[in-house]
Order: sequence, then C-alpha cells, then structure tokens
Amino acid sequence: MAIKVAINGYGNIGKRVADAVAKQDDMELVGVAKTRPNFEAFVANKKGYPIYASGEDKIAAFDAAGLEVAGTTMDMLGEADVVVDATPEGMGAKNLEGIYKKLGIKAIFEGGEKHDAIGASFNAYCNYQDTIGKDYVRVVSCNTTGLCRSLSAVDSVAGIKKARVVLVRRGGDPVQIKKGPINAIIPNPPTVPSHHGPDVNTVMPKWNVATIAVLVPTTLMHQHNIMIEVENDVSREDVLKEFYSRMRLMLVRAGDGLGSTAEIIELSRDLGRPRYDLWEIAIWEESVNVVDNEVFYMQGVHQEADIILDNIDCIRAITGVEKDAKASIRKTDKAMGVMGSFRPPQCLEDKPEELREIHSKAWGIE
Repeated sequence: MAIKVAINGYGNIGKRVADAVAKQDDMELVGVAKTRPNFEAFVANKKGYPIYASGEDKIAAFDAAGLEVAGTTMDMLGEADVVVDATPEGMGAKNLEGIYKKLGIKAIFEGGEKHDAIGASFNAYCNYQDTIGKDYVRVVSCNTTGLCRSLSAVDSVAGIKKARVVLVRRGGDPVQIKKGPINAIIPNPPTVPSHHGPDVNTVMPKWNVATIAVLVPTTLMHQHNIMIEVENDVSREDVLKEFYSRMRLMLVRAGDGLGSTAEIIELSRDLGRPRYDLWEIAIWEESVNVVDNEVFYMQGVHQEADIILDNIDCIRAITGVEKDAKASIRKTDKAMGVMGSFRPPQCLEDKPEELREIHSKAWGIE
C-alpha cells in the first residue's frame, strides 16, 4: 500500500518534494496546502495536484482566482500518513505543537527548523537507521546535507579526525528578489565557528567539524572548501573511488568547462533537469588531494535541490516501510534520475573492470 503524503507549504522546497513524491511508486501525493492562489498554485493545479487552502478564511481567495480547492489543510492531513512541512522557517515547530501532535500524524520538517524543537535530524547516508519509526524528524539544511554526504564518504575510507570547512554561501535563491548582498562579501555570521558544524553534529555527533561562512552576491549555488585531517593513511585515488561509488556525489572537472557554479548549473540545464535541479553534490575532481594525512576538496551545493532526495528517504524511514538505507536511496535515485558522477575520475579511466564493479555496487547490481 502506498504511503499517503501531504505537503504543507508549496513554495521553493514544497513544490520540489511534491514532484519527487509523485515520481515514487510506493507513495501517493494526497495534496498540497497553500496560503494564497499565486502562480505556484496554478502550476500545481495544472499538474493535477489537489490543492488545499491553509484555512477556511483563505478559501474565498482561491474561489475568486478560479482555483477549486479540495478543502483545508486539516482536511488534507486527515487523509495522510505523513506530512512534509515546508512552511517558512519557524512555522514548522509551531505546527508540530499546534497541529501535528494533536492529530497524531507523523511529520517531516526542513532545515530551517531548530533541531531541539523537532528532536531528531536526518541524512540518508549517515543516520537512516536511527530515524526508523520516529514520529517527527528534521531533514537537515542544504549545506549540512552536502557536508554529510561527502564527509561520510571520506570517513568510510579514512576516518575523520578533524574537519575544517569554509562555506561560500549564495546571498539568496533566484526567486528572492529582496535578498542580498548586491555588492559585498559578508561574514555569515561574523562569529567563528558558524552554526553549520554543530548542525552536522545533529546527524553525526562523533565528527569533529568546525565551519566558517561568508555570503556572496550569487543565487545559483553554495561552494564549500573542505580540509579533513584523517585517522588512517589514504590516497587521492582511494578518495576519488569512494566519491565515484556514491550516486549522490558528482565528480566534475574544471577541464571539461565545469570550473564554476554557473557552468555546473548549465550542465544541469543541458541534462534536462526540472528547474535545473542538481540533486547531486558536485565535487571538483582537480581539487581532490591528500597531503600529509589531510584530505582536501571543493564542492558545489545546489541549495534548492539537494535535500529533496533525503526528504523522500525520510518518508520511508519514519513510516518504517523500508528499513534498509541503501535500498531506499537506490529506489529514490532511480525514480528521480540521479546520475552520479558526470564521468569517471581520470585514475579509473583505463580500468574498465574496476569501473563496472564500483558502478554495479553503487546500484546494488550483483
């Protein structure tokens, strides 16, 4: 029986999660809740998604706009097994206490909510097993998701002793016309370390991770500069092989014309991705290096897209329909069209047997 999923909040993240749910053969989209009949509501209607008004007092606005609603958010929740709360930052915690706990419905929240308010945080690569059967779980932010994915790969081959990360953050999403900066680089926050390291620790408390961050005038992606002191001897080739084996990491080469976040987004456009979403974390192959037991690399994070895959896996985890993390990840990736690395690392180009073995392992093919 398909998991019945409701989406409360159909904005930047909610609409992407709704589309991803609709692609899964073990899930059914009950509907999406909106506060107003803007263009996103009209698009949802064209896609055939049932629309629910956020309250009785909002229905008249939808009627006036010519959009038929199936009821209110409370009606939608009554039909669902789980709700993905994609409301603005801070609203999710209020909905948890004011609505979801009273209804006894399982709920998933986004990274804008505080870990302590929800009680559990999630990343599919790191702690899927820990969240099986939980009632309320927070999918960590885009930056934390990106760090968890690649750090978990390094940890698996070498063990993380200490990680230090400099995050170059986009000033706002493309649609956020009132956010900046326009012509500045802003320490974000000016205190060191930033909150990103502790957020990683909500998923993987054993990792020693410290971060600093700046905001820059771009909207396309975040960029991370990562330096990891590791426990065990490891080679550059070892790290590249592990990155290549994980479908949610994408090795790219500046030498192929993918030397910037803008060019990586152009790649996503050329691949025909919806909304040019890059679900994978892009790691520049040339940046991967190992010097004196330290692993270095740089990665790009598409802030609008990377967490969508983890939302889908989290639905399976908290409902308990899939208890194997790898099985859920593969199912999600296949349904979404995740492709992994743009092409194999150079160190494997003349090793076709090893390439096939790594790729087969990634997809669970014997």
